Amino acid sequence: MTKPRIAIVPGDPSGIGPELIAKLLNQEGVQDAADIVLVGDSHLWQRGAEQAGLEVPLNTVAEVTDRPGPSHLNLDTIAPEDVQIAEVTVEGGTTSLRCLDKAMDLAMAGQVDGILFGPFNKAAMTAAGLNAEDEHRYMARYMGHTGYHSELNVLEELMTTRVTSHIGLKDVAANITEEGVMKAVNLANDTLRKAGKARPNIAVAALNPHAGDNGKFGREEIDILEPAVRQAQEKQLNVTGPWPSDTVFLKAQRGEVDAVVTMYHDQGQIAIKLMGFERGVTVAGGLPIPVATPAHGTAFDIAGQNKANPGATRQAFDLLVRMAKTHRAERRAD
Repeated sequence: MTKPRIAIVPGDPSGIGPELIAKLLNQEGVQDAADIVLVGDSHLWQRGAEQAGLEVPLNTVAEVTDRPGPSHLNLDTIAPEDVQIAEVTVEGGTTSLRCLDKAMDLAMAGQVDGILFGPFNKAAMTAAGLNAEDEHRYMARYMGHTGYHSELNVLEELMTTRVTSHIGLKDVAANITEEGVMKAVNLANDTLRKAGKARPNIAVAALNPHAGDNGKFGREEIDILEPAVRQAQEKQLNVTGPWPSDTVFLKAQRGEVDAVVTMYHDQGQIAIKLMGFERGVTVAGGLPIPVATPAHGTAFDIAGQNKANPGATRQAFDLLVRMAKTHRAERRAD
């Protein structure tokens, strides 16, 4: 199969993104796995190379073509003197958005098969005009995508998604529906299939202590979660639950399931970050194109100091390559 073409965006220039990408590009097997297009201002990539103490040769092109190998699509989004290390700036948010926009343009035109971005700073992006809850919703709006989409979190071979996300804990129960559970299950199943899992094993976490204890601690499991699991099974999906949320991640840790569908943000985030914070990946699930990023943030406390660990960035790249191969094959079959 032809290698997929991956667009890589530096992320917020004030953080560790450029350094992480420089380290990624120098790791064994990376440039053999995909044809890479660096999207962004040349001085950002040069700065990342300097921070990492490594070489990042820039093969600058005017437009992306089918030629193999790494290339660099130069942009002019921020002046070198406006890059302020370890600071939230409008300029940093602006370059983050403009580089991401260009990568999405390439993807929508079929010139790249997936997007990897370095960590963004939401405060900087908001100051620059993000005008969305997060970058995932920004991307969906930019691409005109109105279907269901949600953030998924990945740790090596384990994926989590959630029924509710950025809402207050007091509002969680009222926002859990059978339809919402099914959407989360389908998103996990579809994303894992695109990543190469033929029949993903998905566990649904309960909402209440002891999975409600037959209604003693709440009826959400009886009235919503159990019917949703039955509906998924009737559709021939490999889904079980609801499992008590204090034990379902033990099954996950033992490799007994491929994904856990959680009911709210921290239910899955705490578990998966404790299991491997520096290896975690975030996937923008449900979008028309594969998009991934390391799950950690911009790490201003170590920015510019050559201390950034590229582990999660490599995990994001490897997962994205698998998804991009599937995306490329499906696009060419249409």
